[in-house]
Amino acid sequence: MLGRQLIPLALLLAAASGPALAAKTPSPDAQQNARRQALLQYQKDLVSVAAPQADPIPLMGAALLARPLKDQPDFNSYHTLIDRAAAAEGAGPEISWVRLSDCDSKAGDCPNADAATKLVQQAPDNAAVWMLKLGQDIRDGKNDDARQDIAKAASAKVYDDYAGATLKALSTTVTTLPPPANVVGPLSGMNGADVQLTLVFGLAEGQPQPALQATSRLCEDNADKADIKADCLKLGKLLEWGSSPLARSLGLHLREVLADDDSQKEDAKRARRNLVWQVQSFSELSVRAKGDMAIAQHLLKLARSGGTQMSLVLTALHDYNMPVDAPSDWEPSKAG
Repeated sequence: MLGRQLIPLALLLAAASGPALAAKTPSPDAQQNARRQALLQYQKDLVSVAAPQADPIPLMGAALLARPLKDQPDFNSYHTLIDRAAAAEGAGPEISWVRLSDCDSKAGDCPNADAATKLVQQAPDNAAVWMLKLGQDIRDGKNDDARQDIAKAASAKVYDDYAGATLKALSTTVTTLPPPANVVGPLSGMNGADVQLTLVFGLAEGQPQPALQATSRLCEDNADKADIKADCLKLGKLLEWGSSPLARSLGLHLREVLADDDSQKEDAKRARRNLVWQVQSFSELSVRAKGDMAIAQHLLKLARSGGTQMSLVLTALHDYNMPVDAPSDWEPSKAG
């Protein structure tokens, strides 16, 4: 699957609203519309400030901010900015990963074929690249090629879906301008950090994803074939140390369903339970950040530092003394 939808604007607006803004206004609709327009203008201003730069990461951040905007001038459009980022000196595979979305899904040309081809050249040791190709090959009925994709993914050295690079690009770009008062609210104590945080994590959610579900299906459907099973278990071990919670979840799932040793199955099940706990705890911390400027600013700082999505989650939990192992009586099904 190529990616998830960009966060709806209404959710972005939630970060900009607060009890203080519920004061007397002409009407709730007028207030919401004014805030919506102010947020859109803020986003456009961020793009305009970053667009003149020549380095690939600021251009990548500008492109991601421009992507959901309508009626952008061509020189500040998502397509133009990500093309400039790809052509800039020092552009790496993280730029090509973003370019995967520079396509027309209605025309059936997604992901961007040039970007996908370049990724294979730039990052042949990244399992995410081969899992992306696996999704394309299964879609196109190239089952033999998909089998080779699994083998190449299993032989890779790392798994990285570049979510960490995305967060770095976005968080660096949004902090170039403070949100104006008509977005933050004149009585807000957050200084705009909540708005910036919601933009960063919301837009990052729209990034392309490799074919995690297709990989799982291929492995489970061929569990009776020793060679495929061996590759899937090898890939699963790599994914357990992957860059994102989704990758780790798949890696642990593959061990849980394919391992011959019952103790390995149980260990994978325990680790998956802890992973769900970690993701839920980080989600709770993110909610707290909407009303706590120190937390919001710290999460933005972690995002700017680079690393991976998973390292950001674990570092944030450690920084706020939140346990990374679930309590003995906790079950994911009971998560609220």
